Amino acid sequence: MFITFEGIEGCGKTTQIRRLAKRLISHQVPVVLTLEPGGTKTGEKIRGILLDSKNRNLSPLSELMLYAADRAQHVAEVIKPALDQGKWVLCDRFTDATVAYQGTARGLDMRLIRTLNARTTHGIKPDVTFLLDCPVELGLARAIHRIESGKTKGEDRFEREKKAFHRMVREGYLRLSRKEPQRVVVIRTDVSKGEVAENIFSRVEPFVRRYISSRSSMKRKKK
Repeated sequence: MFITFEGIEGCGKTTQIRRLAKRLISHQVPVVLTLEPGGTKTGEKIRGILLDSKNRNLSPLSELMLYAADRAQHVAEVIKPALDQGKWVLCDRFTDATVAYQGTARGLDMRLIRTLNARTTHGIKPDVTFLLDCPVELGLARAIHRIESGKTKGEDRFEREKKAFHRMVREGYLRLSRKEPQRVVVIRTDVSKGEVAENIFSRVEPFVRRYISSRSSMKRKKK
């Protein structure tokens, strides 16, 4: 099972992905929690380049290629091996982020983005994607508070973008949700964290039940 979390800056996806991981583990579901960029040692170095606001002159194409490099290593080293082992992978951002940020907001060629996404993922696609949606003003206020509190030191390059950029990112995500409604589940985040977590788990619970049932069936067969 491959589950991804997407959304604009400050939407709360990092908090929610951790909550879901904890809940799945309580049901004895084998979970791998990861993120993009930075899910590998190589990716950590790439993340440092991409999110550092000192790199203001990074061109959109260079940005895209760095994300592609990070994803290629991430899929090969973390995501594919975990899925092959039957583990559930929860990923903080994946290919949809590239479409929304570098495609819709940066205006890069969508055909190139689709090609890079296909090559770097080897055809691996999320089973479910949770799009944590909130107004841009709310998301940015949360993100800026997080930066000022020192929780994301040196990772504020995107937060420094103009509101128009973030509105385009949000629209890019919502466009994806309309295009693939069966995969992309829009979750409102202008409510309590607990309510958001429950809304997410309600969508995942049928898969958990199926997993537990299949695991029990396998144990009975071994007996």
